[in-house]
Amino acid sequence: MTIDQLTFRGTTTVGAVGRDGVVLASDTRVTDGSLVVHKKGKKVFKISDYLAMTISGVVADAQRTVEMLRANARIYSLERKSAMPVAVAARLVANLFFSYRLYPLEAQIVIGGMDDSGPHLYSLDPFGSIIEEEYVATGSGSPVAYGVLEERYRKGLSLHEVLPIVVQSVNSAIKRDAASGDSYDVAVIDKTGYSELGVDEKGKFLTDL
Repeated sequence: MTIDQLTFRGTTTVGAVGRDGVVLASDTRVTDGSLVVHKKGKKVFKISDYLAMTISGVVADAQRTVEMLRANARIYSLERKSAMPVAVAARLVANLFFSYRLYPLEAQIVIGGMDDSGPHLYSLDPFGSIIEEEYVATGSGSPVAYGVLEERYRKGLSLHEVLPIVVQSVNSAIKRDAASGDSYDVAVIDKTGYSELGVDEKGKFLTDL
């Protein structure tokens, strides 16, 4: 499995950094080739109060990664009496992926959150490569999502300004990519912690587009 093959398996996930937090979003369609397996699949996951991740690729591999990171984040907080920094979480997942590099876990992961050094966003591939990003998109809808992100995103934007950009990027991918669709989830991590947009809030963003 190459990175290019994994990228075009399905799904659109997007992450972007604002000066006061991070936004993560995804569509909810789960596919197996041309078959729509599920219309309300969860692809944005809370790891801890100030840490979250998105998944794309093979569901079993991605879900295993979510549970591994959740467990280790909990252990870290119990042992050190503080929340796991975003960079530590990203490195932990990168080390896991690298250890399976001969038989890769077929998943692309985006990890975002807030810690004492501010908001951070990391992109990880199945072989353990790790890159800190200002914005990132994964999955088969990522080329469309990047078209919106490249055009509208600017470093230093507030979360209020970043949110509609992320929503538009996912919505554009849903309209143009057959493997992305049905609806979308949006999570925000700021100084108050993790929260997800409700149905009414998401509907307002779509109305404003």
